Amino acid sequence: MIELRSDTFTQPTRRMRAAMMHATVGDDGYGEDPTVHRLEELAARMLGKEAACLLPSGTMANLASIMAHAPRGSTILVGAESDVYLYEAHGAAVLAGVGYQPVHTQPDGTLRLADLTAGLPDDPEDPQFAPPALVCLENTHNRSGGRILPLAYQARVAAFAAGHGLPVHLDGARIFNAAVGLGVPVAEVARHADSVQFCLSKGLSAPVGSMAVGTGPFVARVRRIRKMLGGGMRQAGVLAAAGIVALEEMVDRLAEDHANARRLAAGLRTVPGVLVDPPPQTNMVMFRVPHLAPADFVAAARAAGVALGGFGHGRIRAVTHRGVTAADVDAAVDAISRVSAAQDVVA
Repeated sequence: MIELRSDTFTQPTRRMRAAMMHATVGDDGYGEDPTVHRLEELAARMLGKEAACLLPSGTMANLASIMAHAPRGSTILVGAESDVYLYEAHGAAVLAGVGYQPVHTQPDGTLRLADLTAGLPDDPEDPQFAPPALVCLENTHNRSGGRILPLAYQARVAAFAAGHGLPVHLDGARIFNAAVGLGVPVAEVARHADSVQFCLSKGLSAPVGSMAVGTGPFVARVRRIRKMLGGGMRQAGVLAAAGIVALEEMVDRLAEDHANARRLAAGLRTVPGVLVDPPPQTNMVMFRVPHLAPADFVAAARAAGVALGGFGHGRIRAVTHRGVTAADVDAAVDAISRVSAAQDVVA
């Protein structure tokens, strides 16, 4: 099976497995795991922030970050096409009493300042309205096909938020893909956010874990909330060891995934009936097969040995990662071509 559903299907490298086996560990619940400390210090330094906290998942890292910023009864401005809004079970509302104010998402993943302004109450002091507490961005933007938010745009949103007394949280699950795509240090992508969440377990290939980074006081609040949510861990250095390898050895190779995504998109454009949109910027390819129902096409592709995912709005998503080679990409294009032709005849 050529696995293109997500980069969460990456497997830990041999170096990661060896590092996990030989990790020096303590009890992270007591703050005494040296390998966790090393990972957190490395993550904070790379992103240009004061501190970091290891959490089990990106969903928990986003939730803990939101809770650390937004008091109960407040609202957060989120993209209507963001992962925080669509794919994280509205945890902030359910568990923290924080409301979501969805903002229209542009095709490139950005939120217009005019739309953010419209999401704010006319009078923040009016007790009829829940006070806004946070602006959330996502980079790269998943539902927009792995699009990279321009640095200048992030700066404008940061200035807008500061003008309204609001912090900015960046869901940077794939922030290293953004940095590699832009050819800049990851700290440049994180610079205009007060806090960032990023995943170790996607393209970076670690088996488990995400990081929340920000100021020292912010991370202290995240750590307390992590405990409350049940995310405290004991000999977590076993997991942190793989995360260290991910950050030290796996960032630059993301360029290979991006090249394979471009190769896949180019191949799909040669397949009659397949429409690729938009052109890939990182490791995601979005395409449509207008003459077929997406679910039927995905099922037929899987039977032909290619695992794809339906992605709403009639789209299909393919994600390249370390487990997918250039040869796999070519084989996937060939299989998709055969499936498209066969399904077209059936239809």
